[in-house]
Amino acid sequence: MVQPRWDIQQLTGEHESVRDRLAGQLHISKVSASLLVQRGLTTPEAARAFIAPRLEALHDPFLMRDMDKAVSRLRRAVENGERILVYGDYDVDGTTAVALVFSFLSRLPEYADGRAAALLDYYIPDRYQEGYGISFRGVDYAAETGSTLIIALDCGIRSVDKVDYARSKGIDFIICDHHLPGADIPSAVAVLDAKRADSTYPYAELCGCGVGFKLVQAYIQQCGLPSSLLEPLLEPVAMAIASDIVPVTGENRILAYYGLKRINRAPSVGLESLLRVAGIEQGKVGMGDLVYKIGPRINACGRLKSGRDAVRLLVTTDPEEAQQMSSSINENNQARKDLDHDITEAAVAQLKADPHNEERKTTVVCGKDWHKGVVGIVASRLTEQWYRPTIVLTETDGIASGSARSVGGFDIYSAIDSCSDLLTNFGGHVFAAGLSMKSENVPLFKERFEAYVAAHILPEQLQPVIRVEAEICFADITAQFFNILRHLEPFGPGNPCPVFVTRNVCNYRYTKRVGKQGEHLRLDVTDRTGALSGIAFGRGNLAIDLMNGRNADLCYELHPNTFNGNTTIQMMVQDIVMLPESSASCTPTAP
Repeated sequence: MVQPRWDIQQLTGEHESVRDRLAGQLHISKVSASLLVQRGLTTPEAARAFIAPRLEALHDPFLMRDMDKAVSRLRRAVENGERILVYGDYDVDGTTAVALVFSFLSRLPEYADGRAAALLDYYIPDRYQEGYGISFRGVDYAAETGSTLIIALDCGIRSVDKVDYARSKGIDFIICDHHLPGADIPSAVAVLDAKRADSTYPYAELCGCGVGFKLVQAYIQQCGLPSSLLEPLLEPVAMAIASDIVPVTGENRILAYYGLKRINRAPSVGLESLLRVAGIEQGKVGMGDLVYKIGPRINACGRLKSGRDAVRLLVTTDPEEAQQMSSSINENNQARKDLDHDITEAAVAQLKADPHNEERKTTVVCGKDWHKGVVGIVASRLTEQWYRPTIVLTETDGIASGSARSVGGFDIYSAIDSCSDLLTNFGGHVFAAGLSMKSENVPLFKERFEAYVAAHILPEQLQPVIRVEAEICFADITAQFFNILRHLEPFGPGNPCPVFVTRNVCNYRYTKRVGKQGEHLRLDVTDRTGALSGIAFGRGNLAIDLMNGRNADLCYELHPNTFNGNTTIQMMVQDIVMLPESSASCTPTAP
């Protein structure tokens, strides 16, 4: 693992004055006020609006280019009884988007009395036979089943040829996407994508499900339907925002905030069942639960079986069906974990056998018949270990295909694009991408990809950075401080969970190794101003040093920990730096 650099934020000059003024106006500590200022919240009004988002602050959906065309075409299809196919990608963003639009349409009065079954359908492409996005096979399915309108969600912005093919069969497209367009925009009836070069929409970071939400919002608005129809749709949007790792700012923050409220108050039948098998207590669901427990289970459908199963779970209203499906999905997720472990081990062995591995600025590995559904996860694991742009490929029938993951803001899409003449297909964005090529091209691709990255990546991009909001002592962690911290949620990109540093701590009482093999560290430490407990995963090897009185600097997040009905504040340690043994030690006595 590459040792991370701690980037400790410092307020200076004018910002210090703003912090002090805000602390006085809101009657909070300077440390608490600094958290607000670092998020650009410099007035009491801005702070209150951030802490308590309002649904009314969502942008008018008709500010999005082509929205009027999209709603007009959708209304015509609904009113004329046309068959509509809701089409989405096989990941969390795509499947939740399909569930959102399909469930909304199903509840319209035009589809009452069983008409929904005849006039509405959804389609998720097969990850391995069709690949990402719109496929010719999917268009053929629409034609064979009599669909005259396809609503594409989380895909379609680059499907110029597929949209033309659909038009030749008398099928219209409404595209709801959030990926970067290519040189040409598909000739769909409407293309909703705030990343279009001609877009003037105020917020460009919606996920695919978020764009689908805006389409529904516009439809409700134009048709004069009750806004309460939007409330259950906040659930899938929150799931998509969390799992697609989009910025939790602007509209995304509002949607995630209210989506979590909906999930905790009244989850859908399908999600409630999935929460149960994932071991998540209802009423206490956070963004982390969606990212690390729910998202992987939904993704496992598309990775190992069919993303259609995820949509079926999310739209069902039958508790028995939901229980059966969530149990099956849970089993898929366990199988995914096993594959992930085995392929990661094989990839690591391949890298360690390469005598030049440590000199490289990239990681590119390729295995025979590695499961396509987990290579992206393996790429993330290897990125964590070596911290450099990483590509994991699997070779089947003369074609190597896989996933790419980036580091430190490096544009991996451009790096792959520089080798496009060697590829049969690729797509993605700055931080992640997918690609395929003839197996014979892998050695040359590996060479050219390495050369491009080595020439363009900055040294600081090859070292992980932990952004630290403040250096504090344990005495600063009061009930009021922690309350403000909780009100900054939901956390995510653009609004990360605050990380703090406390210096020169030592064992207080119960520091010890925990875990099946003692691989983790349970801390109980003091800095003389106070004492705090916490957990440091994978750092059990440091227990003896701490127990023997050696001091350390800690880098950590703060989270609530509930046990036997009592809630306390706990550190989730991100990094530990052991201080030299000659450093002054603190005695393990009560602070």
